Amino acid sequence: MGNHNLQAIGWKPFFQQQVSLEALETGIVARVSAHHSSEVLMLGEAGEFRLHVQLAESAGSIVVGDWLVLDAGDHRASQRLERLTLLTRKAAGEEVKSQDIAANLDTIFIVSSCNEEFNLSRIERYLALAMQAGVDPVVVLTKADLCDDTDAFRSQAEQLQVGLPVVTIDARQPEQADPLKSWCGPGQTVALLGSSGVGKSTLANALGVGGLDTGEIRENDAKGRHTTTARSLHLLPSGGVLMDTPGVRELQLPDCEDGIQDVFEDVVELAGNCRFNDCSHEGDAGCAVAAAIESGALDERRYASFKKLGAEQARNATSLAERRRRERGTGRLYKSIIKHKRRQRDD
Repeated sequence: MGNHNLQAIGWKPFFQQQVSLEALETGIVARVSAHHSSEVLMLGEAGEFRLHVQLAESAGSIVVGDWLVLDAGDHRASQRLERLTLLTRKAAGEEVKSQDIAANLDTIFIVSSCNEEFNLSRIERYLALAMQAGVDPVVVLTKADLCDDTDAFRSQAEQLQVGLPVVTIDARQPEQADPLKSWCGPGQTVALLGSSGVGKSTLANALGVGGLDTGEIRENDAKGRHTTTARSLHLLPSGGVLMDTPGVRELQLPDCEDGIQDVFEDVVELAGNCRFNDCSHEGDAGCAVAAAIESGALDERRYASFKKLGAEQARNATSLAERRRRERGTGRLYKSIIKHKRRQRDD
């Protein structure tokens, strides 16, 4: 990979102010670029190197994109820097717990495709996740070569949020990815997020990553084949860093109320105009939401998506809060038991 400075891989004053001058002079600052079961790949001023996962996690749990301060001798992490942004989802499975996906992102390319995979409600879900994390979203519609009317897809996506950037490309033609490079400049970190087979790896290659496997389109459902199996950072010729991610099979929202309200600002504003503060928007008198749906000012699909995501995040947020209370209670119990045993030992 060759030498490169920390700024090139996303180092910012936000991180600089968290590290003492002594730590910078005597330790090693590096960024997590891949996280496997037994080892972690790091990016630092001297290039790439590998760490045993226990050394990397000695200062706390980590995800791809994290910044660590390592001991210059044994490379044990002494500090995990506070995250500028953190992308989180509900972990897969029935048990409600949050799962950190990636840290310190500047932009998320929400990747969909101009075929049967295109789904506005799914894009809204990704948007809520990005907005909650404080990361700028850009919708990238791939496989434009498979569609006769890409403008229709782009127009639908643009209406999801005021000012939302939407770019339509055929990622097999690298020059068509040029409009995206303004988000991939020096020091910028961009992540690809989308379902399996929408062309994320092809897009990554078009942006200059190179060497990522891509899958062919299946004839029966027009979907691509899943190729990426783990999150990883890649240096781009434009000077930025790109995080490729596996296709998302299940994406439930955790505690994500702010993100949903940002994405559905139009619905929230309408609800504030209802005659009654406790309006259920289900046939109540003076309901501004119902009136907007009836007049066509508000798409019924969009309101249904708002209700679904709101109910989902409320349910998950309540379960997460209860889980945290249980964990705090268990932690206090363990501390009490340890304290009691120490007293017995001292007596």
